[in-house]
Amino acid sequence: MSQYSKKYQHYSVEDFDSYDCLKLSKRFYLVLLFVLRGYLVWLLSITNMRDRISIISWIYPETSLFYLSLISGTVGLFVLLMISLRRPEAANWIKLSWQHSRKFLIAALFFDLFTHAIVFFYWQLISVEWLIMQVIITVTLIVLCYNSERVTINLTEFPQKIPEK
Repeated sequence: MSQYSKKYQHYSVEDFDSYDCLKLSKRFYLVLLFVLRGYLVWLLSITNMRDRISIISWIYPETSLFYLSLISGTVGLFVLLMISLRRPEAANWIKLSWQHSRKFLIAALFFDLFTHAIVFFYWQLISVEWLIMQVIITVTLIVLCYNSERVTINLTEFPQKIPEK
């Protein structure tokens, strides 16, 4: 059995997209959702017509935390852009950047954790329990990224045009 077939032996036909690439891992999307949570909260607050600020203030009691979450989420927006542009005729910068998507997301996770540490130690705006929870979530998401064979395969593949028969 070749190395190529061993790599894909655990996947079925439904696990592949129209370009014969393995569909993106749910773990990848989970990390992306966590990194983009500030933007998700912002979108939820926009859709609330009665009180646009209440959702943001409930999740982010201090507005600086919300803005810091938006800053760390910009890396997630970049990864989301790469996902949306990931097709055979994509520009070279997308192909090169795609291989480093995991590194981008992990850098965003570390930046997010770093901002929470600053908020705790410098401004004392969050509790030590909240900071510990952030550390646990960050470490868990990083482990999920690196322990996933599917994520590794996703980053090595890039869609190519399939010749028509």
